[in-house]
Amino acid sequence: MEFLKDLWGFLGQRKKFWLLPLLVILLTFGALVVFAGGSAIAPFIYTLF
Repeated sequence: MEFLKDLWGFLGQRKKFWLLPLLVILLTFGALVVFAGGSAIAPFIYTLF
């Protein structure tokens, strides 16, 4: 949680709020690859990349 507080402080202080949607999308894709890596839908996920 400390990392998230530091990240939010950085975004607020440097006025880099445009980075927030980019980070959310990257985390979503990362979680999708990790959770679907061992399942039957993995071949369909990897064709997206």
